Amino acid sequence: MKNIVLLIAASVLAGCAVPVTNNVGPMTQLDKDTHYSIAERPDGFDLAIAYSRYQFVPESAAVATACKAALTSTAWEIAKQRGKEIQPVNEQRIKLSMGRNGFSGITSCSAAAPVDWKQ
Repeated sequence: MKNIVLLIAASVLAGCAVPVTNNVGPMTQLDKDTHYSIAERPDGFDLAIAYSRYQFVPESAAVATACKAALTSTAWEIAKQRGKEIQPVNEQRIKLSMGRNGFSGITSCSAAAPVDWKQ
């Protein structure tokens, strides 16, 4: 009986992976799947996104793509709200971390990138 309990506990823990958090400050809710945080810099800002959604069939690539899209669209929206323009977000500078909770079916992504003002 003890072995069965240990096996179940190990299975549950093994099925849970949490992405590395890249947030740089308090998170603000963007929509039901997305939160973001901003850290100001003189030449722009650092933006971090936490994105997660339920998936019956795990498709990490789809979540990663949606996460990167949320990061770049949020960067453009923040710039627009401030009346400024930004340089295109360099995809090579995006830090991305993925995780999946097999028990709940939630796939999560954490992404962060520096955003530079247009000169």
